[in-house]
Amino acid sequence: MPAEWEPQAAVWLSWPHNLETWPTNLAEAQAEFVTLVQAIAARQSVFVLAASSRDSEVFARCQTALGDIENVTLLDIPTNDAWARDYAPTFVKNSNGQLAAINWHYNAWGGKYPPFDDDQKVCAQVAEYLGIEIVDPKFCFEGGAIEVNTNGVLLSTKSCALDPNRNPDHTLELVDQTLARHLGTAKHIWLSGDAIAGDDTDGHIDQLARFVDNQTIVYAWTAEDDSQYSGLARNLEDLQRELSSAGLEKVSLVPLPIPTAIHYCERRIPASYCNFLITNELVIVPQFGQPEDHLALAALIPLFPSRTVLALDSLNLSVGLGSFHCLSQHQPA
Repeated sequence: MPAEWEPQAAVWLSWPHNLETWPTNLAEAQAEFVTLVQAIAARQSVFVLAASSRDSEVFARCQTALGDIENVTLLDIPTNDAWARDYAPTFVKNSNGQLAAINWHYNAWGGKYPPFDDDQKVCAQVAEYLGIEIVDPKFCFEGGAIEVNTNGVLLSTKSCALDPNRNPDHTLELVDQTLARHLGTAKHIWLSGDAIAGDDTDGHIDQLARFVDNQTIVYAWTAEDDSQYSGLARNLEDLQRELSSAGLEKVSLVPLPIPTAIHYCERRIPASYCNFLITNELVIVPQFGQPEDHLALAALIPLFPSRTVLALDSLNLSVGLGSFHCLSQHQPA
């Protein structure tokens, strides 16, 4: 599996349309989504899933908002929700260097949000559109639970991989074997996981810790008087111990502050700046209208000297309990 900072051919997204996900602010969330698409498409190709055959009115709104943007292709593929990171293909290169699509079994984070049958079909439809091999590990997982570098090191969380509503019969050893076989990873760093208040994914790694390069990991962090501190401190201890055990003591760990508690649209928002998206030229960082917005940017800008760090509003999108990384899936070149 290529790292996110390696050259990309495109970014895949799904048009936000689910009123249960954004019950009071769907229009505002869609406006933030359009800004995200515009930023990516100014520099590289973007595919947006929006089903004209399923709901012509929803498609018409999407087409009005995105249809005239250069480098954007709208595809008639139905979705239940917008979180493409988790149900779109996890793209890998096969032994011949050709692109392939890993089709994880997707059940909406342990069956939390039925129906999810359309989302389950997305990977196969994208693979067919691209004309690439599809691989089914028969393992329940999501793209947001996976983080890799170019040295075969994987970051993930036990809270997702061993969730009884995903993989009730799996041991960590079996999970390791499955991920190594399908992603080509050699060393797996396991965090305890679930630590961000309001997170409904059971602790996706893209909310907790991210590779910046092969030798640097940023991790979500907070003050000791925050109720989330104990969980985040446990994850940091896991990182330090596992890196040392894997002989990776020289990997730098950089704290990335999370915002103070955000309650918006009657929800606790699981806000984390770790949910940034890396594209060919940009690092797109969610902003929540909090004082920590600027602290996060100050921490990230020096870590990406060859890319522009772009701050975009994400408060309304985050009412759906995710942000830019959750919404997107990158396709390697």
